[in-house]
This record gives sequence, C-alpha cells and structure tokens, in this order.
Amino acid sequence: MTIRIDQPSDGVRLLTIDRPERRNAIDLATYRALTAAIDDADRDPEVRCCVVTGAGNVFTSGNDLSDFQQPQEPGGPIEAYAFLLTLVGVGKPLVAAVEGFAVGVGVTMLLHFDMAFAGTSTQFRLPFVDLGLCPEGGSSYLLPQVAGLKRASELLMLSEKFDAECAAKAGLINDVVEDGHALDTALARARALAAAPAESVQLAKMLLRQPHREAVVRAIDTEALHFTERLGSADAQAAFSRFFSTKRPTVHTGPGPAWSDSRSKLDATRVPRPAIAVATG
Repeated sequence: MTIRIDQPSDGVRLLTIDRPERRNAIDLATYRALTAAIDDADRDPEVRCCVVTGAGNVFTSGNDLSDFQQPQEPGGPIEAYAFLLTLVGVGKPLVAAVEGFAVGVGVTMLLHFDMAFAGTSTQFRLPFVDLGLCPEGGSSYLLPQVAGLKRASELLMLSEKFDAECAAKAGLINDVVEDGHALDTALARARALAAAPAESVQLAKMLLRQPHREAVVRAIDTEALHFTERLGSADAQAAFSRFFSTKRPTVHTGPGPAWSDSRSKLDATRVPRPAIAVATG
C-alpha cells in the first residue's frame, strides 16, 4: 500500500503517504489511493475531518518522474487530475501536517487544504519553471489569491527553495510549529473541527470555496494543457536527463500529463452530498 489509513480519534481520518524509500514521491498508484481514501472519508458519515501527512518526517517530494517515462495513452492518465478534482470538490475539511520538505504538487495541493501546519525546518519548493514545465494544480490562480501577485510570481517563476516562515506568510500554511509537532497540531485542529456541528462546518467550507471553484477548475485545465506540452520540450527533456543522470529516486514536479473534458470529469468524480449542498464547495 502507498498510503496508510488510520482513525486516531472519533470523527478524524488520518491518511499517511507511505513511500519513505522514495521520499513519499507520488506515483499513479499513490494518486489513486489518495483519491479513493479522501473520497471514502468524504462519504463516510462517521468521518468529519481528514488529515494528510507523510511518513518518515517527510511530506512529499512531489511527482514520481518515473511515470513520465512510461508510454502514455492519448490525453494522458487521469489519476492526478482526479486527485486534484477531488481536492476541489471535497465537502469535509482537509488538514495537512507537513514535515521535512514539500515540493511541487506537495506544495500546490496545500492550496486546496483548509488548514495546514509545518515544522520549523520544513523546506518548500515550486520547481516547475526550473524543470522547463509550468505551474500546476490551480496554483497560477490560487497562489496569487493568498500570497499576492508579486510573491506568487517570485515563488513560481524562480523555483527557489523557501522555508516554513515564508510559506506561512504566503498563505500556504496556517502556522509554523516545532519540528516533529506538525501532526500533533493538525490532529488537534481536526479534533476541534470534528467536535463542531458537522453541517455548519461543511456549509462554512462551501461558502468559502464556492466563489472560486469554477475558476480553480479552469486554471487546472489550462495549466494541464501547457504542462503536457512542456513535457516534450527541449528544456524539460534536458532537465529530466540531468535528473536521471544523478540516479535520484524522485523528482519534484507536478501531477503529470494533461487531461481533457474537465467539467464532465469533475461531475463524474463527485457524489451528491446529503442535507446541505456541500458537494459544490
């Protein structure tokens, strides 16, 4: 299994990306497992909040580049796309606990979480431009919303590492905590959310997210088209060649090739929610 699923307390589901030998790089199987687990938590009436973290004091090193070396069907695999749409459409709150480092999609996914906490020494990076690619995961829309245009431009265009304090100032995380305490903090916040009236929490999330939802999906679509084109570029191929020449196990990129027909796939990946219309949030 590429993820572990636990129930640390009533109403709280804990998902742990569990590929420490690959620095928790997200391959297609991990995308499928995360999507299924988050969707299952969203459907389960006993679950009120979902926490995501990484094994071995590492959140995730981003996309596993080995997937890019496999023959692709026309349109590319939909695993990463389904994962992103699940994050956009999930009705229950998501909380992230980040330690070690978060790179590529490991950073952009945080924009879809409702709360996130990181250890003091956590390192972040959005290396897409440096790899000859482009932003992904809706980051070209969401990051300027939370960080401001100039800070978003700096983080996305320069591909430089940044620390947890910078991530907090940019709105990627809520708070910086002592190393090793991100999960404890995230679980405490999740327990507080689980103890609150469930429908009110989900309604609050829907009202916060709904005004941006369609714009986020459009951004994900546009980014994915350009991302796929850039995968075949000379810049990207040169970057991948440099990467493989080092024989390192992971790459810090986004979710991979592009996908089409976003609106129909968004509808297909979500299930109508009961009571209040949180499925649109």
